[in-house]
Amino acid sequence: MPKGGCFLLTYTLSSEDGRPLYEQLCGCLRGDILSGRLPSGTRLPSKRSLSGNLGVSSITVESAYNRLIDEGYVRSEPKRGYFVSDLSGRELHPASAPAVSIRLPESAADSPLNLSGTRPPAARFPFSVWAHLMRETINDKGEALLLPTPCGGVRPLREAIAAHLRSFRGMSVDPDQIIVGAGTEYLYGLLIQLLGSNRVYCLEDPGYPKIAQIYASNGAVCRWAPMDEAGISVAGLEAAGADVVHISPTHHFPTGITMPVSRRYELLSWASAAPGRTIIEDDYDSEFRLTGRPIPSLQSIDTDGCVIYMNTFSKTLASTIRISYMILPPALANRYYEQLSFYTCTVSSFEQYCLARFLSGGWFEKHLNRMRLYYARLRRELLRVIADSPCADRLTVLERDSGLHFLLQIRTDLPDALLLQKLRDRGVGLLPLSVWYRRPQDAPDHTFLISYSSLSPDDLRRALSLLSEIL
Repeated sequence: MPKGGCFLLTYTLSSEDGRPLYEQLCGCLRGDILSGRLPSGTRLPSKRSLSGNLGVSSITVESAYNRLIDEGYVRSEPKRGYFVSDLSGRELHPASAPAVSIRLPESAADSPLNLSGTRPPAARFPFSVWAHLMRETINDKGEALLLPTPCGGVRPLREAIAAHLRSFRGMSVDPDQIIVGAGTEYLYGLLIQLLGSNRVYCLEDPGYPKIAQIYASNGAVCRWAPMDEAGISVAGLEAAGADVVHISPTHHFPTGITMPVSRRYELLSWASAAPGRTIIEDDYDSEFRLTGRPIPSLQSIDTDGCVIYMNTFSKTLASTIRISYMILPPALANRYYEQLSFYTCTVSSFEQYCLARFLSGGWFEKHLNRMRLYYARLRRELLRVIADSPCADRLTVLERDSGLHFLLQIRTDLPDALLLQKLRDRGVGLLPLSVWYRRPQDAPDHTFLISYSSLSPDDLRRALSLLSEIL
């Protein structure tokens, strides 16, 4: 607070303290002056404003000020107000923050050459278009931006998402089936409330571990089913006694498997064989299939209302744009609005209206087309770098022409832990496939994840040169 400024002060005064209120206020002000929180020359609030803020009478404030004037801590200037006196001759005791012992979770800092990072490239974000749409939204929407947001999201965005899915994925969706939320992690929590935490949720093994953490933290029972070359095993679902299964059939993470139509119909048959069985279809990066059109979603071939479809804009736009959505079957959508409509949508209406314009104006489709071309070209260049590297004879690429990562097998006698440590010592970050297995020993040996969404050919070339030295 600059000298001469004036601001309101807030203290807790209690009639149960045993001292008069003015003495309590005097002690609070004296303590702040001595600690340096109210430095010399600070203008104190007027008697009327401070009494109104504290809920006491003006006489109480005046009595406290007069006591401090008598003690020399405060001076009064006619027609100007009350000020903290110059206490340069006194020993002050500056306030210090209390010691805390909070242990924050450790976060592995990105290595200079991170081969497994998953962030979209910042340089490819359509900043100019987004800025233009933000200005348009402010000018056109005005007061609508200050109104409460419907629990499912603003109507224009849900309509734009439905239109996009109809043209891109061949999905026929009513906008009222769409629920918008700030990231899929938040939506997972809503699903557990909607479906019930007393059910058995089955996940893919290997798979994304955070999904299990979210389900378990919400009280759900989690079990796992193994993967084969066609995706999650239906026999594994039966063995797990699953009621709900969470899958990523279009591009499984981290193996990259695309589930064939035959396995999709097997899953739908499993779901329809018993009441209440549900499939959660996580379609998080279906937009980046680099050859041909995506296989139809499970939701689009579901005739029994068993599939909940989920997707996000974090992969296609930016990881910090926390806008995701889920599509509920009609029966579940009605239950959602009956039981959970008290929740406010967690995405600001301003961002929703901007994204709606981005979708309906054709900007999203143009952006996707540019990104597909960019990623296809980048992928070819990276594969060429691997083929031309000094250690090419020790490397095998496992790719499936979909998504933004592939697997790299390294032929070496070094244990994975030692190899990764040697790479870290040289500034190269790399993750083994085993980190996504419940039992790491079940993972294939010396197999690693290469995520190329923000990886340049030069970075990969330097990393492979260092890997060659180690090998």
